[in-house]
Order: sequence, then C-alpha cells, then structure tokens
Amino acid sequence: MDLSQRTGRPPVSAEVVALIERLATENKGWGYRRIQGELLKVGHRVSASAIRRILKALKIPPAPRRDTDTTWRQFLQAQAATMLAVDFSHVDCAVTLQRLYCFFVIEVGSRYVHILGVTANPDGPCTAQQIRNLLMDLGDRAADFRYLVRDRAGQFTDGAPPSPQPPAPSAPARSPGGGPFQGASQASAGPRRPH
Repeated sequence: MDLSQRTGRPPVSAEVVALIERLATENKGWGYRRIQGELLKVGHRVSASAIRRILKALKIPPAPRRDTDTTWRQFLQAQAATMLAVDFSHVDCAVTLQRLYCFFVIEVGSRYVHILGVTANPDGPCTAQQIRNLLMDLGDRAADFRYLVRDRAGQFTDGAPPSPQPPAPSAPARSPGGGPFQGASQASAGPRRPH
C-alpha cells in the first residue's frame, strides 16, 4: 500500500508527541482538553482523542478526575495541617458558684490542644493577648498555619463599640441615575442605623 495516497489527518510529528509527553508528565492534573488548549496556544492543532491515544501508547495514565465542588470534609482533610480552631469552653464551679471560661486552641492536623487560659470574664483584649502568647510559643511553626476557625462570639472582638455609620448622602428626588424609587425611599428611610 502506498502511504503517500493515504487519506485522513496527517500523523502527529515526533516533536509534538514529545511536547505532549512533557506537558502530561510535568502537569499531572492536566487532562486531554487542557493539554489540547496549551498546544493550540503554541500553534499545534491536535485533537483530544489523539492526545489520549498518544498518552495511552506512552503508558501515561489519564489525569485524575477532579470534582469542582469541594465538600467541607474534603477541604478539612486537605488543609488540616494548616488549620487552628479556637473556642471557649465553660465550666460551672460548684464551690464558688461561678462560671469559668477555658480558652483553647486545637491544631486540627495533629489534634494537639493548647489551653491558653481560664478566666471568669473573657473579653477581646484578653483573648488577643492569649493568641499573641500562643504565637510566641509556636515560634517558627506559626507560619505553617493559614486558616483560623472560630465562631462569632464577642470574646473574639476588640471590645470597642462599633463606630456608627455616617448617614447616606442624600440626592435630590428624581435625580438622573438614581433609579425610580430613590426619592421616595430616602425620604422615608431616614438616616442609616448601624447593624
């Protein structure tokens, strides 16, 4: 059979096969379509099925299937070593009839618990100081942590009352670009209140 009379697409050159192999081995998460797109950027037009066939011949497995929706459990498993979780636990003392709050931090990856302090009146400045002490104790390891999990309790704030928001600037009724209901809503709403 004369190969010069062959129909169909021309075979993929050895240079492009080497480039496909390099892209697939250096970027393990890239699938056939991503490799196809990168090849298009540099001027090589190769179908995804040809890329699949080439990688299969080179015994390079396909990229792992990645879900675009990461669940909270998957996120925690992947990032556990970089997370700290903080909270207060309370204990009611039967002798003094007082409620004591224990401030603790958990290294999520190792499940190591740091007891930072026990107090009857936790507030923002005290909590901030305990966190600063923990960072000094962690030393160089403090840079390993990227996420802090906490609730929105008042003990984690600075304790200062929120500053009131300035009133919204008033615009004349029926001003251009103000929308059809701007004049009526501003007249009846009055000044804004902080939430």
